Amino acid sequence: MTDVFVERLRALFVESLHIEVPSADTDLFETGMLDSLQLVELLLQLEQHFGFRIKIDDIELDDLRTLARIARLLAAHAGAANASSTRPSSRASERDASPAEG
Repeated sequence: MTDVFVERLRALFVESLHIEVPSADTDLFETGMLDSLQLVELLLQLEQHFGFRIKIDDIELDDLRTLARIARLLAAHAGAANASSTRPSSRASERDASPAEG
C-alpha cells in the first residue's frame, strides 16, 4: 500500500511543490530539496489531497524526511481511519444497550 502512496506523493511533489524527488529514500531536508516554507506547503497539500492533518505539536521531522516515511505515515493514518469507520461508535453501542422505554 505504501508504494501507491509513494507514487501519489511523487506526483504531488512535482505538481504542487515543483520538486522532482529521485527516489523514495532521498532525504528531503539533507539534500535541501525541502525548506521550512515548502514544509508548510507540504503539510497543507497532505491535508488537501489525503485528508491527513498533523497537529503542530505532533510533527516529527523524521516522519517527513523521505517520501517512503511520509507514505508510511499516510498508510498508518489510512489504516486507523478505516478501522475507526468500521467500528460502531460508543454512542451507538450505548443506545443499543439501553432498555427500550415503554
